This record gives sequence, C-alpha cells and structure tokens, in this order.
Amino acid sequence: MSLTLYARRVAGWICRLVLPGVFTVAGFTGVGFTGVGFTGVGFSAQWPQFRGPDGQGHSDAVGVPLTWSESESVVWKTPLPGQGWSSPVVWEDQVWMTSAGQDGKSLHALCVERESGRLIHNVTVLQPQDAGSRHQLNGYASPTPVLDGERVFVHFGPRGTVCLDTAGKILWKNTSLSFAALQGAASSPILHEDLLILTCDGTDVQFLAALDKQTGKVRWQQTRQHLEQASQRGPIARMAYSTPLVIPIDGVSQLVSTGADHVAGYDVRTGQELWWMEYEGFSLVARPSFGNGLFYVVGSVKLDHHAVYAIRPGGKGKIGDQQLAWQRSNGIPHVPSPLLVGENLYVVHDAGTAMCINALNGEVQWKQRLDGNFRSSPIEVRGRIYVCSEEGKTIVWEDGQEFKLLASNQLDGSLLASPAVAGAALFLRSDTHLYRIED
Repeated sequence: MSLTLYARRVAGWICRLVLPGVFTVAGFTGVGFTGVGFTGVGFSAQWPQFRGPDGQGHSDAVGVPLTWSESESVVWKTPLPGQGWSSPVVWEDQVWMTSAGQDGKSLHALCVERESGRLIHNVTVLQPQDAGSRHQLNGYASPTPVLDGERVFVHFGPRGTVCLDTAGKILWKNTSLSFAALQGAASSPILHEDLLILTCDGTDVQFLAALDKQTGKVRWQQTRQHLEQASQRGPIARMAYSTPLVIPIDGVSQLVSTGADHVAGYDVRTGQELWWMEYEGFSLVARPSFGNGLFYVVGSVKLDHHAVYAIRPGGKGKIGDQQLAWQRSNGIPHVPSPLLVGENLYVVHDAGTAMCINALNGEVQWKQRLDGNFRSSPIEVRGRIYVCSEEGKTIVWEDGQEFKLLASNQLDGSLLASPAVAGAALFLRSDTHLYRIED
C-alpha cells in the first residue's frame, strides 16, 4: 500500500469515527456548519455526495490547482463508457459515477481508481425494459451517487436504486418506487445515519422516501402536500428535481426539500412535515443551503422566474412573512445551486451571469458576465470559487464583495457535472472523460 493511499485510508477511518452516517459531528449534521469552514483531514480527503462533505459545495483542501489545461496539471484523463451527467464522488482510492448505454436500457455504476485513473468497475446495475423519457439537456444517468465508506448508492429515478459494496458487488436493489419523470431523473440520493433518502417528484405522484441503507426496504414514504394550484395547471406543473438537505434545528434533524409550488421541512426520522412555504413554480432543481441562521432556497415568484428565499428556521405549519428574512428574484438560475460562503451568496445563471448577494439582507454586491453557459453548481475551496461551463471552461474567482478573476481554464469537451475535490486534486467529468487535476 502506498503512503498516500494509507494516509487517505486513515483519513477515512477518522471520518467514520467522527462522522457517523458520513456527516454528523457531535450531534450536529455537518451541513449546519456552513459558512464556518471545515478543518481536519476527514473533510478534505473525501467527497462523498453531490456538493461534497457538507452537501453545500465547500472544501478545506490545501494545494488544489488554480490553473490547468489539457497539457498542464492533468495527472490522468480517463475515457468513460456510456453517457452520464452524474458528478464524481470520492472515498479513499475510489471515484464513483454512473452512466447509461443502449438508449437508457443499460444503467451502470462506474469506479475509477484514484491513484492511476484506471477504470476498475463497470457494473451493469439495472436493465429496464423502458428507459423512459428525458429532456434533451438531461440524460439517463444524472443523479450523483452517495458513499458511506463501505457502500455505494446509485439512483436512477423511477428506474430504481441500487446499493453496491466497494468491490462492485450488488448488495440490494429497489425498483418499487414508481413515478413519471417526464424529463428524466435528476435529484440525487442523500444519506442520513441509517437512511437513504430519495426525492420522487413526478408528473403523476410526488413523494419523499427513506430506505433502510442496509436492506433497501422503505422505512417511510411521505406524499407531498400543497400542490392544489400545480394540479390545476396540469401534470407537468407538479414535477421537481431538487436534492434535499438535512440540518439540525431545535434538536430535530430537518429534511429541507424543494418541490413544485412550495418548500417544506420534514422530520428526517419519520417523514412528518414540520413547516412549509408556498411560491408558484415547478421543475425546481437547486439544492437548498443553510448558514447565518437561515435556509437559502431557490423557488419561484411565478412560472419560470426563479427567486432565492432566505427563511428563518423554527416555523410551524404554513409560514409566511414572519419567517422570511428576504427574497430576490432577478438573475437567479434554474439549474446551478447557489453557493453560500460566509455572508456571501453566489449564484451563477444558466446563461452565464454570476452574482454575489449579501446573504444577510439580499442586496446585490456585484454582478459579472462569464463566458459560457452553465449547468453545474459552483464550489468553494479555501476562498476560491470554481464553476464549470458547458463549453469546457472552469472559471475561478476570489471570494469577496468585489469580483476578482483568478483563472480561466479550458479543457476539451463539455462540463455539465459539478466538480469534486479530494486531497489536493480536482475531479472534473466531461461528456467523455474523467480528469484528475493536480499540481
């Protein structure tokens, strides 16, 4: 075993000891520390889920490159079989993703060896007779896997959910949660302690489900409420694609989940709804954030016009203006999730305009046109903001109340998956390859 790999495994053991359920520290879920910053080898060594250890796009890794190209700082570049937009996730010496072949009728879990870049697992996990429909900008393998150090959980929306071990052996499958994903699957699974949580907001039914991560059996299933207006507008107005977030509030771990026409908080152990706030809109994608004592949620002020809502926790039932600290509805993206860094909230519009919003009052601090179109979500690494464009460019700027461009790095292909960070490396997935970028 190499010294580097040994150090990473030690980091993984520490992370499991300190973080039962992957990201729970001293009774608090890791996402509750947003804006404070993460320290310790466990957080920088792994990237176990969509948007990283805290689910909000933060890394404390040291030495992550600022500049690169096809000929600079590329440790390896590995071709990937099939097609997929799931983001890479990393634990110790493994990088996992999903892909689809045969027009969505062959669904795969992929694993690349972190040190060498060698493809070590290409497991056919599901072979649906009907691949289902999808949006032209979506694929059949878009939800990002989630890892706990011993298992790999991959999800393909209504096609099914599969658990594997790190050797690539399938441990269980669940294909019982049926819903109509008209534009394809997008919401990523998340872990909380012994639960694997799935969002199933289709055009026919809308519900959240928690599976036992050991067996794949349903522990609870909660039907979405408050969709009366959406139902009047037709089936498509009831769908959504957001990935939820778990945070501790007043001693209860709340599952904050964005759906059509409303956002709601649920007791993560039972699925019971605790509070909800209405808006008008559907097809919400962005993952919520939490920090500064506020939830930051992307909803809509009207159809196809997105807004950020800063919501005070502690509400019960239907909440309104008394819980709303502020909202902003200009320049808010549809797909990329906002990034909260301390008192700065960064949004990158799909069409290429970045904006820094004061996270305490909603005032715009700066706005900057970027080169390209964006589907991936930005991340922060020690005060640097990284975001990838569909045109293969990663733009880096400095966290601050004025825009300061640090680098613009071009790779071949298209970048729709969000970046991952582990150790001192960036892992970037293009439409054809996985890159390990490291000095």
